[in-house]
Formats: sequence, C-alpha cells, structure tokens
Amino acid sequence: MATVFGTEQPLSLLVICGPTASGKTALALQLAEHFPVEIVSADSRQVYRQMDIGTAKATVEERARVPHHLVDVVDPDQDFTAADFVQLGRTALEEITARNHLPLVAGGTGLYIEALLRGLVDAPGADPALRQELARWEEQHGPDSLHRRLQTVDPVMAARLAPRDRVRIVRALEVFYQCGQPLSELQSRHAKVRSPFRVITIGLAPQRELLYERIDRRVEVMMAAGLLAETELLLARGYSADLKALQTIGYRECVNHLTGQMSLEEAVSLIQRNTRRYAKRQMTWFKRNNQIIWLDSLREFAKVLKLIDHFTMSQ
Repeated sequence: MATVFGTEQPLSLLVICGPTASGKTALALQLAEHFPVEIVSADSRQVYRQMDIGTAKATVEERARVPHHLVDVVDPDQDFTAADFVQLGRTALEEITARNHLPLVAGGTGLYIEALLRGLVDAPGADPALRQELARWEEQHGPDSLHRRLQTVDPVMAARLAPRDRVRIVRALEVFYQCGQPLSELQSRHAKVRSPFRVITIGLAPQRELLYERIDRRVEVMMAAGLLAETELLLARGYSADLKALQTIGYRECVNHLTGQMSLEEAVSLIQRNTRRYAKRQMTWFKRNNQIIWLDSLREFAKVLKLIDHFTMSQ
C-alpha cells in the first residue's frame, strides 16, 4: 500500500493519457493554474537528454511554470526501461505528495503508466541467447520479419507495435518462447491487478480527423523548429543512428534523409504517416482500460476541473 506521511491512506494522483498530439501537455499546464500539481512525464522518449524537438517536450518556460519530473534523465545511448521508470516515478510521487502537492502523471506511453500504477508484469527475464537467435532470424528474413513472426504467436501485441519497434517485438517473442503465453495475455491479466494508489484517469480523445490534422501540423512545426538540425547534431556528437532512441519516429526518418535514403519531403510525409499510425496504436492500448474517463480537453475543460475538484475534495 502506498502511504501518505506514514499512514495507510493511499497516495492520490491524477493521470492524463491519450494519443500523441491530443493536448495532454496543454491540459496539464492549464490544470497547474488551478491546482498545486507537479507533472510526472510518462513518455518513453522524453527521458532522453538532447532530444527536445522530436519528443515534443514542454519548453523551458513551461517547465519553469510547474515542476516536471522524469524529463532529461539519461543520454540517448543509455538504457532506460519500464523498471527504471517505475523506480524513479514512484520516488517522484512520494516526494511530490510530501510537499503537499498533487502528482499529475501525463503522457502517452501506456506501458509506463500501467507499470507505475500496478507494477511490472510478472514475465520471464531477458534471455541473451534467444535474443541473438531472433537477431539472426531478422538478418536472414529481412526487416519486419520479426513482426510477422509475432503476428503468429501474439497477434494482439503485434497490432499494438509498429513493425520496426524491434526492442518491444523481441521482448514479446522472448516472453512467449520462454513461458508459452502471449505477453498481451499476461498484460491483460495484470491490468486487473488493483493499484495501491487512489487514481483518477482522464483520457483525451479528439475526433480522429481533428487528431490527424493536429499530428500533421505538429510535424510541420517540429521541422520548422529544427528537428532535422537536432538529429544532425546528435549524429555529430557520436550517437549511432542504430540507437533505440534514434530509431523512434521523427528521428529515424530524419536520419534516412541525412544519409541520402529519401528526400526531405518524403521524410516529413513518413513522419506524419508513422505518427498517425502510432496514435492509433496508443488508442488501442488505452481503450483496454475501462477506468479512463474520456473527454475532449479543449471543449470540456470545465468538466475536467469539476472532476478533479471532486477527486481532491473527497480524499
């Protein structure tokens, strides 16, 4: 049981989730004007230093308005896992609560949010030999071959993951071949585990057409803000293009342009398309949780305020 000030009272927190470009950061900053919150970022890429534009981090000015946690934690070539997030995140929750502030967890990485609230899924550990075997398979059968293989043993997880999300695809295959159970099934059972926290979760779900328009516009804004130059600087500093951090949406396409594999126009179009697909996978993940209160933050901010006010007053 998470406790407050040594009592058995559950630690209370607010979660804002939803797909990329749905307005999570804007809503969190708006709420900071009404409640004494501190923001805990639940974004698997915002943990990386030097990757600001492509990860849509809150600006320096925005972070000065309200404390942010779990942003700029490691360098791009350092490993950072869900277990690391849980450890650092739960410490942040306790420290924020000790300051009599309300932790506000905001982000689109569903795995991180779920692990923070309920702990990690009880699954087999890493198997280096099996991972090497899977790597050899991919070399022999080409890109996307591991994703196709995952479709045969865990189609639910395959639908959630991009074909090039190699790290998570390998992990899902690794779990299945070690214990004979799909990782998606283990996660589904784990999602029913009672959280030790007192939580209100608000999901942002703009209409799909509007969300896709926002995504396309955001990519254009990122490019104008210098995403290509940011990627070029990371490579100039010696970071390998093969790093997990640089194989994520936005950076991967910029790398392909910088290495002459595609035009800038093609890169921008691919970033937009891949981000839209990612948003769809995010919604698939979050829709599994029937505890999420789905709203449109732009049109229903007054309702959000009432929900949180009732939540804070009733603890």
